[in-house]
Amino acid sequence: MNKFKIKSKFKPAGHQGQAIKKLVLGLRKGQKHQTLLGVTGSGKTFTAANIIQEIQKPVLVIAHNKTLAAQLAQEYREFFPENAVHYFVSYYDYYQPEAYVSATDTYIEKEAQINKEIERLRHASTQSLLTRRDVIIVASVSCIYGLGSPEEYEKVNLRLSKNDKINRRELLKKLIEIHFERTNADLEPGKVRAVGSAVEIMPAEEKVIFRINFDGEKIENIIKINAITREIINEEKSVFIFPAKHFITPFEQRKKAIRSIKLELEERLKALEEEGKILEYQRLKRRTNYDLALIKEVGYCNGIENYSRHFSGKLAGQPPDTLLSYFPSSRPRSGEASPDFLTIIDESHVTVPQIGGMYQGDASRKRNLVEFGFRLPSALDNRPLKFSEFEEKVGQVVYTSATPGSYELERSGKPVEQIIRPTGLIDPIVVVKPATSGRMSRGQVGDFIKEAAKAIKKGGRVIATTLTKKMAEDLSEFLEERKIKAKYLHSEIKTIERIEILTDFRKGKFDILVGVNLLREGLDLPEVSLIGILDADKEGFLRSETSLIQTIGRAARNVDGRVILYADNITGSMKKALSETKRRRELQLEYNKKHNITPKTIEKEIRDIRDQLETDHSKAVDTLLKIDSLLLEKNPKKLIKQKEKQMNAAAKVLDFETAAILRDEIKELQRLSRKNN
Repeated sequence: MNKFKIKSKFKPAGHQGQAIKKLVLGLRKGQKHQTLLGVTGSGKTFTAANIIQEIQKPVLVIAHNKTLAAQLAQEYREFFPENAVHYFVSYYDYYQPEAYVSATDTYIEKEAQINKEIERLRHASTQSLLTRRDVIIVASVSCIYGLGSPEEYEKVNLRLSKNDKINRRELLKKLIEIHFERTNADLEPGKVRAVGSAVEIMPAEEKVIFRINFDGEKIENIIKINAITREIINEEKSVFIFPAKHFITPFEQRKKAIRSIKLELEERLKALEEEGKILEYQRLKRRTNYDLALIKEVGYCNGIENYSRHFSGKLAGQPPDTLLSYFPSSRPRSGEASPDFLTIIDESHVTVPQIGGMYQGDASRKRNLVEFGFRLPSALDNRPLKFSEFEEKVGQVVYTSATPGSYELERSGKPVEQIIRPTGLIDPIVVVKPATSGRMSRGQVGDFIKEAAKAIKKGGRVIATTLTKKMAEDLSEFLEERKIKAKYLHSEIKTIERIEILTDFRKGKFDILVGVNLLREGLDLPEVSLIGILDADKEGFLRSETSLIQTIGRAARNVDGRVILYADNITGSMKKALSETKRRRELQLEYNKKHNITPKTIEKEIRDIRDQLETDHSKAVDTLLKIDSLLLEKNPKKLIKQKEKQMNAAAKVLDFETAAILRDEIKELQRLSRKNN
């Protein structure tokens, strides 16, 4: 069995050593909850990696969004190159859930676009959990949504070995039974094709091809092939093929499910008739009978997940199987199973409330569908875990945050602090200045411009945070009118444009970045030496103690970091943020003096995902035609294959922004190729 082993040139430094020691001791003593209060830039992920190496258990890391999860997965992969580190997030590029708005009598049908690459990574996660223990799964909160039974998923996997007695027809039949799709075209994950007397399979979890050659009624050999180049990788003695879908229902269970759905339908229709809801009665009867006919004939219908309780055999109200169900459990002498894995909740002050809010939001939408006859009551059991259910299933938890929430602190008590950074950098100086006038020509804006000019003159970058998108746009325009290079950033800016803006900011193409809630960007901008927080005394989410401390921390990667709070009153949140920042600075300064450390600004390579492409996204099609027109004309298939290879390489390192751009290029190339033909 492989063991977790860190590969890094760094050793624990600053507060990391004592944090690792305290947290590992707590885990070994059986503490259920612990909190790591780690300031921005203190290396919380490296601390967590050292804990994993000490504990040697499977690990679930939960982040509050896909981008952060991808960053964390990449970091853990670098620390543990010999172990299984996987990325598990929602596989939808676009998702519009089914809903009914009674006020306007509007029914919204479910619409979804599934990302095949992320679906493949989800399969890789579950298969690793079922076959090894040195596994780290970095997930978004999608890990608490229904996934299908791990027992059924594992039970029906195929183990194919050289000399196994099976013929081509039997193998194809078995693969189709576990949801593989037969094709005559190029293989994709979860598809199979017959080639002469052989069968070629692309598993759901990886982009390689297994070619099964037959000698009459037995397997002659199993060849592993590179899916892009068609080069032979090696010959395998045996291979495991897991199902192409997580939701697996044996034929007998499907028959039981149909009977159960019919019984529930009868009961619900009777209730609707007694209540005089004729429209709802007819709507539910027509829809459910249509779904049942499809399930009986083809084993599937649109929205089949709403009948998941009937297929799983669970009782009403029981929690669904989720990714957590795939993690191992231990069975002590009492015989009662308990989770045998470690959970790390990153940025817990955001992630914990997000996990807690999932169930109610989902239930509210589903109750409306049930009430108005669009779904059976059992649809309510197709849901995320309730927070109490989540707590029961996760076992020991380590929360990490620069600003832990009340939930974490109430359960773990005093947090383990990681205040000292390995770099010796200290928290920025924070000053309070009056906001006075709200007019653009004086007051906080006028002072901010003067202070920004000083920082820019020294080669630094500047951030300003406002309360609204309109204010961000107006301030950016106001600065531009005064010949100050500035741009705004908020939630309406598209992903690719947002990345371009941040990259240009780091490169110095403009000097001031104006935003509303820049925390959610996961910014790592060591060039920033000044942050101006406008209207800091307007209490609320954007000016809470947590938001203020997090924003102040954005200037902690620069040795000249300063933050100005513009306010006419000192609010409770400001007072707490100022006090905590002062406390941290004093500890950091004392440590540096004692150990004779002179802090230096972090030097971080400016990486632009556009540099990995042959084209600039804003001129993608025009440049694409100029660069690739010759190859497009001579051999369009070869060019598309090259782009697919680049896309797969980007996705492999979890660089989904690059992969998305390349995917769009491929679609354009395919369109041009069809047009030319």
